Amino acid sequence: MKKDLHPKLVTCTVTCACGNTFETKSKKDTMNIDICNECHPFFTGSERNVDTAGRIDKFKKRYNMN
Repeated sequence: MKKDLHPKLVTCTVTCACGNTFETKSKKDTMNIDICNECHPFFTGSERNVDTAGRIDKFKKRYNMN
């Protein structure tokens, strides 16, 4: 096997814009991210479907998904 083929992994501290921090492995020591699982709408339950002109209702009616 070739020597020095893989990068050295170190413990990385990831900091989100919301203030949440966690640790993972990476080539970098620190990372700053914009969104994480603590503030993303999908994970927090604040996600909303925007229904423009009843498109969701039309889809459900077309495929009998009531």
